[in-house]
Amino acid sequence: MISDEQLDAYRISGEKIRVVRDALESNDVKGIVLAWDESQVMVRRPNKRIVKLDRNYVYQPFAEPRQEPGDV
Repeated sequence: MISDEQLDAYRISGEKIRVVRDALESNDVKGIVLAWDESQVMVRRPNKRIVKLDRNYVYQPFAEPRQEPGDV
């Protein structure tokens, strides 16, 4: 699970992130962190839509190479 400190750093910097949900890269969510609570994170996608995602997914900067969910 991603820490509050890491989520806050992504929110403050406005850095684009990648949320890896499963082994298929086409299912990744790309966007910026808006808010979070104990179990979910709100991410704004490039098309301006907001999605709520589970905190147990892999959150990483978009600029870094993609990590598989099992590699973490």
